[in-house]
Amino acid sequence: MNFFQAQDNARRKTWQLAAMFGAAVVTLIILTNLLVAITFGASGTQVGMTFAESLANIPLDTWFWVSGGVVGLVGVASVYKYLSIQGGGRTIAEALGGHPISHNTENFEQRQLLNVVEEMAIAAGISVPPVYLIPEASINAFAAGFSPEDAVIGINQGTLDILDREELQGVVAHEFSHILNGDTNINLRLIAVLHGILFIGIIGYGLLRAGAFSRRNGMPIIALGAGLALIGYGGTFFGNMIKAGVSRQREYLADASAVQFTRNPEGIADALKKIGGFSAGSAMESESAQEVSHMFFGSVKQNFAGLFSTHPPLDQRIKAIDPSWAGTFPNVQPGSQIDHKAREASGTAGFAGAQPSTPPEFTERVGRPDLESLEVAQRLISDNGPMLNNAAHDPYDARALIYCMLLDESSDIRTEQLNFLEEAAERGITDAMDRIYPQVQKVDEQHQLTLLETSIPALKSLSKPQYQRFTQNTARLITADGLVDAFEWVLHRLLTHGLRSHFEGPQRTHGRIKKISKVSAEAAKLLSILATLGQSGAEEQMRAYQAGASELKLTEPFSLQNDFDYQRMNQALKKLRELNPLQKPMLLKACAKTVMADDTVTTRESALMQGIAATLDCPLPPNVLKTPDIRTT
Repeated sequence: MNFFQAQDNARRKTWQLAAMFGAAVVTLIILTNLLVAITFGASGTQVGMTFAESLANIPLDTWFWVSGGVVGLVGVASVYKYLSIQGGGRTIAEALGGHPISHNTENFEQRQLLNVVEEMAIAAGISVPPVYLIPEASINAFAAGFSPEDAVIGINQGTLDILDREELQGVVAHEFSHILNGDTNINLRLIAVLHGILFIGIIGYGLLRAGAFSRRNGMPIIALGAGLALIGYGGTFFGNMIKAGVSRQREYLADASAVQFTRNPEGIADALKKIGGFSAGSAMESESAQEVSHMFFGSVKQNFAGLFSTHPPLDQRIKAIDPSWAGTFPNVQPGSQIDHKAREASGTAGFAGAQPSTPPEFTERVGRPDLESLEVAQRLISDNGPMLNNAAHDPYDARALIYCMLLDESSDIRTEQLNFLEEAAERGITDAMDRIYPQVQKVDEQHQLTLLETSIPALKSLSKPQYQRFTQNTARLITADGLVDAFEWVLHRLLTHGLRSHFEGPQRTHGRIKKISKVSAEAAKLLSILATLGQSGAEEQMRAYQAGASELKLTEPFSLQNDFDYQRMNQALKKLRELNPLQKPMLLKACAKTVMADDTVTTRESALMQGIAATLDCPLPPNVLKTPDIRTT
């Protein structure tokens, strides 16, 4: 399954989730009405009426109010829970007792984990997610977020203590698969849905406790509470069924994607085997863990299997990856796998495995990084050097780093920009820029954008006022010369894409446009801009435009762009962003063919493709434009 099919499947899963939620609510309505009928019937028999007579005396609007009350309670509970997790992935991580791992950490295992996450994010073409450490001794992990932009990775302490680097890569790759496949969005919605379904049972348990301490109406309250608690078991039944229906197959897919990502099946297979051989397994002690059990790498309860398990059986997951496995688990003890000297020696070791002999098509590479992507990501990060990489990881220096990327080539305008920052930015920011700027000048735009992506976790640690000041300052720097060039547009797009969801809430698209023909004018504008910026002569520009337009069967003529018109670009992409996921690969391939019409890709063209793909919510691995099938002849 490619990225676009996974996104479309995730959308359909949302509708399936809504259908199952509706079925659960209907069942709760029936059970609650049945409880009311039994209660009225029992009270009627105490005064000499038959059960049927008692039911006949119940006003008809009673059933309406009972049913409406159930719908109202479930709906309010679901909405309340949904609003409580609007913070995205970090809300879940904090509820589990997690804390973000700072890039300044001196702990080797934590630094190694951050390095693995960073490499994989750059390889996948998404912003680097913050990483949270969960204080649990078991081997487990999770990814959470409404989108890749507000996603976080959570890792148990036991995972760091027990797994080696290759096994850790396998686990992290599994979680990145959930992010790229849209599973994290579904999983967060599932939390809200399940809370609504279980809410009546929660009320029942509350009434049972209240009745136990009531002197007057203790027995009636206890009876009502017991009835609602019993109905709650029905909610639990449906909740477990929904969890199992949504989660189990997604776990198999994430395991397979992790193998494809790293080309190292032993990594994730050995991690799963260690779960089976470790006394703590993947169990979680946190009280909040059960609510989010469907989000974890491993089952949160040891030996929990059956029809409604959120995860496939451990042995079946291992067999799917390693068919030759004999079925025995290693004997794993706390701390037994740690070898600090060996880990330090391996450091940022390369990735195991080999590349497939036949390169996949361009559209198969979008959102599907591979071993080559990881190696390219490693080189991009390494090329930037310690000074710039350290700056990207510090909340203060990260702002200075972005400001340096936006300084104008003209000394007069640059002086004006620096004077502005002296007044508008944090104290001492220009001193940090003086230190960083000479190094920024030495790296090209692709490496600068890599630094931008790695700086996202640091920038997410800003306060809301600091973020607002930062975005206002970057906008002012971009427009200082009265123009917005292509690189400035890309930088702003990536910053907005990486930070807005975190600070301002999820930015959703509906994907209602199901045919490219309905947005042909916007597609033609986009291809015209790419052709103009990528080629110098009129004939070459026309040929580049036709290479992309023929892919989409566009009849609109090429329109020459004398200068980069960022407003025109934004207007086109705003409409194109609403394309159905299954239509986006054709558009991206058309863009790639336009860029590759001359069989070369400049750093500026590569940056533009990165900005376009990010705006369309299509993660673009750094090496994807090298794929042979997009070359034109």
